[in-house]
Amino acid sequence: MSRRFSALAVTPLLAAGALAVAAGPAQAAPADKPQVLASFTQTDAGSYGTWLAARTNQAKWAAYDFDWSTDYCSKSPDNPFGFPFKLSCARHDFGYRNYKKAGTFAANKARLDSALYADLKRVCAGYSGAKKTSCDGLAWTYYEAVKKLGT
Repeated sequence: MSRRFSALAVTPLLAAGALAVAAGPAQAAPADKPQVLASFTQTDAGSYGTWLAARTNQAKWAAYDFDWSTDYCSKSPDNPFGFPFKLSCARHDFGYRNYKKAGTFAANKARLDSALYADLKRVCAGYSGAKKTSCDGLAWTYYEAVKKLGT
């Protein structure tokens, strides 16, 4: 009976060892991940463009294990009154999700919220007159909401 018991006890251990060898060691994200994340989440138009290019070619950035998921503008309209805020909200989600994952969200939240506002103002810059005024007002409202309620 003891021989049978030891054979049964060893079999799961051998199987687990075989799985560990077959799976191989987990790959760590590149060491420059914090710098790349920061480059994707600054307030300037260049950072937005860099993030957008990366978003359209996510496979290139797979080793970084970024979270690209988004619910866009959450419970607010993605394109209020026809103003295309959707991608600005997606970049904001990218920043929130990835800084939370990195454990550095609190230190970066204010900049992420400011980047959203800058992105929305760049959307509004494409309008003039009363339409621009309306867009700017909505941009400010979205910014104030995430500044106060974003978690």
